[in-house]
Amino acid sequence: MNTLPAYSGARISGCWALRADGSGGGEGSLDRLLPSISTSLSPRKRTTSQCKSEPPLLRTSKRTIYTAGRPPWYNEHGTQSKEAFVIGLCGGSASGKTTVARKIIEALDVPWVVLLSMDSFYKVLTAEQQLLAANNDYNFDHPDAFDFSLLVHTLRKLKQGKSVKIPVYDFNTHGRQKEWKTVYGASVIIFEGIMSFADKELLKLLDMKIFVDTDSDIRLVRRLRRDITERGRDIEGVIKQYNKFVKPAFEQYIEPTMRLADIVVPRGGGNMVAIDLIVQHVHSQLEERELSVRAALASAHQAQPLPQTLSVLESTPQVRGMHTIIRNKETSRDEFIFYSKRLMRLLIERARSFLPSQVHIVQTPQGEDYEGRTFHGKRITGVSILRAGETMEPALRAVCKDVRIGKILIQTNQDTGEPELHYLRLPKDISEDHVILMDCTVSTGAAAMMAIRVLLDHDAQEDKILLVSLLMAEMGVHSVAYAFPQVKIITTAVDKKVNDLFHIIPGIGNFGDRYFGTDAPPDWSDDDMDEPSC
Repeated sequence: MNTLPAYSGARISGCWALRADGSGGGEGSLDRLLPSISTSLSPRKRTTSQCKSEPPLLRTSKRTIYTAGRPPWYNEHGTQSKEAFVIGLCGGSASGKTTVARKIIEALDVPWVVLLSMDSFYKVLTAEQQLLAANNDYNFDHPDAFDFSLLVHTLRKLKQGKSVKIPVYDFNTHGRQKEWKTVYGASVIIFEGIMSFADKELLKLLDMKIFVDTDSDIRLVRRLRRDITERGRDIEGVIKQYNKFVKPAFEQYIEPTMRLADIVVPRGGGNMVAIDLIVQHVHSQLEERELSVRAALASAHQAQPLPQTLSVLESTPQVRGMHTIIRNKETSRDEFIFYSKRLMRLLIERARSFLPSQVHIVQTPQGEDYEGRTFHGKRITGVSILRAGETMEPALRAVCKDVRIGKILIQTNQDTGEPELHYLRLPKDISEDHVILMDCTVSTGAAAMMAIRVLLDHDAQEDKILLVSLLMAEMGVHSVAYAFPQVKIITTAVDKKVNDLFHIIPGIGNFGDRYFGTDAPPDWSDDDMDEPSC
């Protein structure tokens, strides 16, 4: 681990104790990343990551969407090369760990930060243990009360950039709720709990270890207030539990782990000097982990033969004629839309032929057997890369009945030129699905690679992903095929060149602008979106 920035403090048992006074700021609300995906979006005012008064979020009634993007967390080979930075927060019960975590997140002012609480990983109690808990006779402050196996597995997977499911614990019933929470895409993970330093495998996952040291009397008062007002406990039961379990456990299991900490923070959330220094160090770590993928793609895998995983629609006079129309800069918007849709339908039909099938015998109305074929798989899921990829969804729905649809928003950072993940909404449990990933144009392949990486992080199988695009550059084909050799690539045409701005040459222009009319003259109206009759 890199050395922390210099500061004044007292050396205590191999760690730094920060004792400077600081005034605390307001505690902002803390949202875990990408909650439930069942709510439809409504328009909200866009915020930015530079805004200090507002976090970089769009909020609906049930969902939080980050408007500042997540930069690449993988290299040009498509493999994980940047793990999330994990901060472990340990301390006694009611020491202020969650408050410190929230203030760190507030001060970091970066998106894609996840707060993971150890409270979510209490073991499921037996009927006998439930009775003990009801009488305040069950020890929730012992290491055996936690499911460390599940915790280590979850934290390791989340650190690797994978999607994970977090159990939701109910302190009133002392059990897990049926619904688990899905978390994905952390750049920084703040993990807090009383036993954060109690497991050797868990310690290996922590990049920075912080111990929150708060006076025992203050912790007792906080615990009384919390358990009585929030958890419906009576004062006698809380004091009984504190004296019988909480206090002995702190002295035996928690306080001795202070020596393992890199930083000791007295007074918890009130020590803003300590929090500021922690934030400075995290920022420096994030800067060191920045990756440049697009530049690497532009110089790699070129002058190679096109891969066998590529399938290009046959260039019939019909296909060639439609390309002539949509590539022509003089083509009107309604014609551009009409002929693009025709190509999309042919493209999806072509992609459908690559899905697995099996022999299926049916009986015709004449009473004769017919040996046909039927889809051989669990489900088909379509995922569009917004915004242009969304235009292919009607063609997919027309070809694949009852298809599920997901969306991924990837945009290019104008300062770095790198793709950034801004938002995703994927159907649940896609691990066994055949996924048709849709984008209208692919130049360097950077956005397509990010989308494929997202799908793999959600346990989709590489050999069950089909990337479909109206037009691709050879560079993009090579980039995707090299990084993900099992992904099938289907397109209607491949152009050879990409210019200095990474535009396909001769290309088609900005597909989204031409389709949606966002570069149209002021007198064009949304009615022009209607498809002409033929």
